[in-house]
Amino acid sequence: MASIIERRRKDGTSSFLAQIVVKRDGKTVHRENKTFAKRREAAAWGAFREGELSKPGVVEDMNREDPTLAEAIARYEREAKRLGRTKAAVLKSLKDFDISSKRCSEIRSEHIVTLARELAKTRRPSTVAGYLTFLSGVFKLARPAWGYPLDEKAMTDATTVASKLEMTGRSNQRDRRPSVDEMTRLMKFFSGRKVDSLPMERVSAFALYSARREGEIVRLRWDDLDETHSRILVRDAKDPRGSSGNNIWTELTPEALAIIKSTPRTGDLIFPYKGDTINFAWRNACNILDIKDLKFHDLRHEGVSRLFELGRTIPQVASVSGHRSWQNLQRYTHIRETGDKWAGWKWLEIVAPQREAA
Repeated sequence: MASIIERRRKDGTSSFLAQIVVKRDGKTVHRENKTFAKRREAAAWGAFREGELSKPGVVEDMNREDPTLAEAIARYEREAKRLGRTKAAVLKSLKDFDISSKRCSEIRSEHIVTLARELAKTRRPSTVAGYLTFLSGVFKLARPAWGYPLDEKAMTDATTVASKLEMTGRSNQRDRRPSVDEMTRLMKFFSGRKVDSLPMERVSAFALYSARREGEIVRLRWDDLDETHSRILVRDAKDPRGSSGNNIWTELTPEALAIIKSTPRTGDLIFPYKGDTINFAWRNACNILDIKDLKFHDLRHEGVSRLFELGRTIPQVASVSGHRSWQNLQRYTHIRETGDKWAGWKWLEIVAPQREAA
């Protein structure tokens, strides 16, 4: 029998949710529900659907053609290449929300708006926007790739509504930059560790002078280095349209090239480490040294800011940073300082002792 749940609306009236759960060998293989204004309507629908679902092969056919959103997300996770750490965590958490128990064909824009509203209770608008962006990737792939009846327009409509209701929004731009003193303390801390451990002093200096993200740094390959033209191919560079396959050539500053040339070649990768390991080591050092609110990613911001302070134009900076949209670099144009605050920094000479003259 379908279970009928009475729910009170804000105006004092009641609605009735009919829920049907089909199990096989103790496992749920199908779930669906529908809301009605009257209990008898809910009961009638439940009896009718149970009769339909009891026919041989019906549930199995529905599961093959109309899986739950959670099952669609799981398939996306299996088949999508190189899910980023953040995207993988978001997709995993989305499977715990009520919307993920619905069949793909049942999901409408209001269900996605409800999801956004739930997310907005404990998350910032920029974070909610990120959740919807990652989920939209599933919607875009489900119908053309697998024949799952997910309505991409429902996602588009819900995203528009969530924006209008200010449940989503852009992130606040960070302007935290490391001081020379902070970096010197960090480099001294890193250099005091075991020789065979992650060389964070070299990795950190490279991040600063190359303006590369940690995820991009650990994918850099020796075969992609072009010393003649002082450039390197950055594979799967971050991009709003998806990082997989987004390979771009970026200029290497003299300092970044010198650091690479002074790095021992032990395999295919220039920096054969994990992004998570780099971030953990960075956070641990900042905590021990009591350096507040400084993220490893802030080294990229510092690297870009430094290039503007050296007098580079937006196109020239973009050739290093890899920004395809110059609009994203507009926020740096307010910089009033000039010169290189890192000139003469002793730690560059330590990590790249054979540095060529710039």
